[in-house]
Amino acid sequence: MQSSLPPGISIVKAENFEEWQMDIRVLDDSNPLYLNETYRLKFTFSKNYPIEAPEVQFISIQPPSTSTSTSTSTSTSTSTSTSASTPTATPTPTTTPTPAPTTPASTSRPIPIHPHIYSNGIICLDLLGSAWSPVQTVESVCMSIQSMLAGNTKNERPPGDAEFVARNRQRPRDIRFFYDDSTV
Repeated sequence: MQSSLPPGISIVKAENFEEWQMDIRVLDDSNPLYLNETYRLKFTFSKNYPIEAPEVQFISIQPPSTSTSTSTSTSTSTSTSTSASTPTATPTPTTTPTPAPTTPASTSRPIPIHPHIYSNGIICLDLLGSAWSPVQTVESVCMSIQSMLAGNTKNERPPGDAEFVARNRQRPRDIRFFYDDSTV
């Protein structure tokens, strides 16, 4: 990897050659879909890299909770929530919260909404499969994904996203996508 990365790309974790994590941002201010958002990519390398493409997917990072107390004010509520990660009320801390660390991992990293990115972070991109070439690098893959996001105008997931996420048990590199949409 070059010592100076392109704008909008930063290394978060690269301690070994098994897994790297990179943050990417879309720098096109004219695209409101990804404005002021940073996304986390996880690269998993096989022993056959660079002959074989790395496994690349977006991962979601939620900031740690700053409250040490639990809220009991919602226990009498009659509504139910289907998502354990989305609280229905923000608890009021009983003590002064400890400031969150200023490391990149303490900041939220959502999975971008895009017609070729499933809600579990799996990316449908030929570069990560049949179009892979050993001359590609982590940097060039990040730039390609940045470009894919910058050129998108549709705020939607791929068709069949919910079913795919619920039923898929394969690793991203083992999925054989059919690449038929060159417009996004």
